[in-house]
Amino acid sequence: MAGKLTYQQAGVDTRKAAALVGDIGAQARRTQKNRRLFGAFGLFAACYDLGGYDEPVIVTGCDGVGTKLELLLEHDMLETAGKDLVAMSVNDILTTGGDPLMFLDYIGIAALDEARITRLITGMADYLEACDCILAGGETAEMPGIVPENVIELSGFCIGAAEKRDLIDPTTIAVGDKLVGYPSDSIHANGWSLVRRVLRDHDTGVTNDELRGWLAPTRLYHDVTSALKKSGVRPRAMAHITGGGLPENLERLFQGVGADLAIPEWRLPGIGKLLAHVDAEDRFHTFNMGVGWVAIVAPEDAAAACAAGPGGTVLGEISSGEGVRVRTAPAG
Repeated sequence: MAGKLTYQQAGVDTRKAAALVGDIGAQARRTQKNRRLFGAFGLFAACYDLGGYDEPVIVTGCDGVGTKLELLLEHDMLETAGKDLVAMSVNDILTTGGDPLMFLDYIGIAALDEARITRLITGMADYLEACDCILAGGETAEMPGIVPENVIELSGFCIGAAEKRDLIDPTTIAVGDKLVGYPSDSIHANGWSLVRRVLRDHDTGVTNDELRGWLAPTRLYHDVTSALKKSGVRPRAMAHITGGGLPENLERLFQGVGADLAIPEWRLPGIGKLLAHVDAEDRFHTFNMGVGWVAIVAPEDAAAACAAGPGGTVLGEISSGEGVRVRTAPAG
């Protein structure tokens, strides 16, 4: 009679996983400098005391890294993947006017690899520490036979809160309001299925340095939202420019109004080698085109809003016609 099997022989090492949770605790602690969990890290669920808010409203978001992850793994940019994972959810929380409080991750992997998982968590913790959001926990799932070797599945979840009175209300958008845009740092974490198709089908001549520049992490915009609050500017609405580009991400905020936008030339090194193979209209519906964040503000607040983040510039204004029309502004 054959010997009885263990879970480890089936490809899952629970003892190794438990030790890894302890190692992650050090990363979690550096995200608790200003905010702290209500209770210990590593329990079955994480708690946060909302006693500092008068009328708290919970805001939530979840996202992933998308097919960008394939190239990040190929180029050994695991810390960037962790940063992307955080930014994609935290930025969505910030659009509400809320504070990102707690972040949880899901990592699916064929077999535990402490070094790779630690690098992912390090990237997450770098960004979470920067925006004062707690690494509250997560799940690392060993999935032998389901997740292929050398593949990692990633999902992120962010929980935030806002005072009810401070919630951003897009229904206040009015004709004449200004749209202020803030630059992206890269292609960010959207549109990579198209990027990968172009790289596969065309001899673009893109250099390794240029590609790594395209793969730079999604920018966190907590500095912009914090500066807007400090200056007393209350945006009518804010948008994180992700899948769908400027048109779709802005149109979801509009009710019976529209906008004509002139955006600066995208100066990401080598980006012309990609755009040369992309439909001239579809590119605006796929990529951020150099603008990763937009704040819609009253006309009298436009100057202060531009000063709230590096490269802030007025892209256009709200008009009575419906839809968003985007063009590249003339050089100079």
